Amino acid sequence: MANIQKAVEEHAGCAATHRESAPVTEGYLDQIMWEGVVEVFDLDGHPKAKRAYGWQFWEGQNAQYTVVLGIPPIDSPNAAVRASIAAEAQQMRNNSQ
Repeated sequence: MANIQKAVEEHAGCAATHRESAPVTEGYLDQIMWEGVVEVFDLDGHPKAKRAYGWQFWEGQNAQYTVVLGIPPIDSPNAAVRASIAAEAQQMRNNSQ
């Protein structure tokens, strides 16, 4: 979890304190789109967000990290995962044009 915290602090540009680990399952049309544990952090000193959400995933043998700031409408681990999925889908659409 230290690596996720480091990624959150680098992304947010401020200190982060671990608050909880939240299991999340996001589905669409009876299919699981994402399942894992989201680490929730309180932020100290960010101008807009009081909370951030982060998780680790693997690309081959390389650990990667996703960080989503808790800026409305992002107000929960589930909302952070949904926003990440939507951003990734948008990026894939943009890359295919």
